[in-house]
Amino acid sequence: MRIDWSQIETVLLDMDGTLLDLHFDHHFWCDYLPKVFAEERDWSLERSHAYLAPLFTQWAGTLKWYCVDNWSQYLGLDIMSLKRNVSERIAYRPKAQDFLRVCQRETGDVRMITNGHRKVLDLKIEITQIDQYFDQMICSHELNHPKEDQGFWHALQETVPFDPSRALFIDDSEAVLNSAADYGIGHIYSIARPDSKRERDQPSAFPMIEEFCE
Repeated sequence: MRIDWSQIETVLLDMDGTLLDLHFDHHFWCDYLPKVFAEERDWSLERSHAYLAPLFTQWAGTLKWYCVDNWSQYLGLDIMSLKRNVSERIAYRPKAQDFLRVCQRETGDVRMITNGHRKVLDLKIEITQIDQYFDQMICSHELNHPKEDQGFWHALQETVPFDPSRALFIDDSEAVLNSAADYGIGHIYSIARPDSKRERDQPSAFPMIEEFCE
């Protein structure tokens, strides 16, 4: 699998599960948060999971899901403080930094586009200094649409115009990748193992990158 850089003018990269190991996020939402929530309410862990699971399903793919302020208000917990408690798990995926340097060398327009909240992005910048690799870093909240929606892509086009047919986009979410394809992004790749500690939930319809050293 090789990228023909002569066909690429703009690089659009997801953060969690693409450049950074999704293990941090899975651990936080599936293990740590349910445990803390159970302790706060003096509930069993099973009851905590049963309460949270419908919210995860209901809000998936929406700005509500990606908004830490929404979760803090709804659950009565300081979500960002809790994320800091386990921030030692924030880490790059293998060879991600090498790939980012290649992107910088090959194009003059490297952008991060993430559904993550700006507060979460700031924390991950603090831990990884990932901002050094990008010309622009955009959170979906700032465009009022998650990447799953076509509205996101139209709003992205209005920030700094680009040619979708000459854009490279890499993400680990199938719903997001499908949305990018519907918008006309010309070069789309998925990630074979977003979380280093677990198998991918489902195969992708798009070419999957095992490691960036490819």
